[in-house]
Amino acid sequence: MSAKKKNEHEPAADQEPELNAPTPEEAAEAAPEAEAKEQTPPAPAPEKKQDDSERYLRLMAEFDNYKKRSARERENIYTDVRVDTVTKFLPVYDNLERALKTETADEAYKKGVEMTFNQLLDVFKKLGVEEIESVGKTFDPSVHNAVMHVEDEAYGESEIVEEFQKGFRVGDKVIRFSMVKVAN
Repeated sequence: MSAKKKNEHEPAADQEPELNAPTPEEAAEAAPEAEAKEQTPPAPAPEKKQDDSERYLRLMAEFDNYKKRSARERENIYTDVRVDTVTKFLPVYDNLERALKTETADEAYKKGVEMTFNQLLDVFKKLGVEEIESVGKTFDPSVHNAVMHVEDEAYGESEIVEEFQKGFRVGDKVIRFSMVKVAN
């Protein structure tokens, strides 16, 4: 063989052998020690346990608040949709009420309007809509809108004498204020 081919398999003189490479025996001895170190993590400090516990409790409290807030928002959205729907039907209510007050010779027509009006009231009741009581009650600016004032000694102080337009509410939320005439 030529000298050139022998040199190809031997490391060159100017190349340095790897200094940090362990021998096969050292690698066999070091492997179980390395595995043992990796399997047993160091015990966490008591402060880290407390921090983790506090972080966990804070996270649980935030999640509980999120659930409560979401439930409130869903309820508010449902109430807002009911209020919006009823508000759109209030002109129909007003027209049916006016139709009932109008005198007519056709009894079948009047009975049909009454049935329609009663059906609309049933739908309002199912939606949780309540009429605001007015006549004979004391004026309450949170549910009544005074459009007229009359001086009459026959009535008490701030007593509602007449109702021009019926008011409605869902729970504590007023959909439409009652338009009323107030005495004294």
